[in-house]
Amino acid sequence: MTETPARKPRPRRTFSAFGDVRKMPSEYEIVTHKQNWTLRTGRAAAFEQNPSSAPNLWFLTYRDNSPLQAADWDGYRDPDALTYKAYVGLQSDAEASVQGVLQAHADAGSDSALSAGSVALLAHLLTPSRYLCHGFQQVEAYVGYMAPSSYITNAAGFSTADFLRRVTTIAYRTRELQIARPDSGIGSAERSLWEGHPGWQPARKAVEYALASYDWGEAFTALNLVLGPTLDDVLLTQLGAVAKANGDDLTWLLTSFLNADAQRRGRWSHRLAEFAVDQQPGNRDVLSRWITRWSGLADDAAHGLGEFLESLPEQGTSASEVAAHARAAREGFLASLLDPAAGTAAGTA
Repeated sequence: MTETPARKPRPRRTFSAFGDVRKMPSEYEIVTHKQNWTLRTGRAAAFEQNPSSAPNLWFLTYRDNSPLQAADWDGYRDPDALTYKAYVGLQSDAEASVQGVLQAHADAGSDSALSAGSVALLAHLLTPSRYLCHGFQQVEAYVGYMAPSSYITNAAGFSTADFLRRVTTIAYRTRELQIARPDSGIGSAERSLWEGHPGWQPARKAVEYALASYDWGEAFTALNLVLGPTLDDVLLTQLGAVAKANGDDLTWLLTSFLNADAQRRGRWSHRLAEFAVDQQPGNRDVLSRWITRWSGLADDAAHGLGEFLESLPEQGTSASEVAAHARAAREGFLASLLDPAAGTAAGTA
């Protein structure tokens, strides 16, 4: 009886970077996997230069030796699975919506009909917020640059672009309001407000400290897990609600549109924190310590910004209520990442 010779396994023709996979990787995985050159296999250091050079020591200290560790960061996946192509299409549609409402309200002359309190609120809270958002953009870019996986780098890169879009939208509104309400100080007073107004100083302190947080994991925690969820609640959710209550539908619509970017950033950030804890349970304590450290700064910033929502519009919200609402938003976002004792500590820091 003749035996059938064993069939030789076919050599893999592509996707070998994924190992012995049983199914074809998705488009998202194909264009994202192992795209960070500083993480190449067999490297002696991040860059092809003396391992003791300043750039290599920086990456060694603040990425490779970060307290936040995982066995395989390349196992992380963005829940939205964004690629550049998908992101461009998504934001093209989003920008069409933004431009549509801007044009409609410009045609209707809405800015000239705003109440004095609404204009003052925009002048003191909305238009100066481009400085804060630009700081957030810089922190997010740093997180992406230092991240230990291209899956994280890409997600942070798209969120960096989201912050740029937000800064651009605020700048556009600043110019519109400057033209429509030339006596408001809008377009000329923002820098002095950012640098000197007591209501802005806690937020300025928080973002400047975040810019000086060199460990990639702490920078990620500071912005994506604490400052972002807290201050987005003030500057998008609560500002939008107060604006609508005072007849400023355009600000309510714009903050609603921009909040979609914040929600997407929250999804990938929350999933990354969950992944880190799944990979190494000790990461829960690492994240908890950082969250506690940054929560106090975030609460102070929310209260400072809340003073504008309390004192300027005809129908406002007390600063203490603003801060409590923002704290609750952050704690709800973080609830499943922290055990009850750690969650209580973070909320009362």
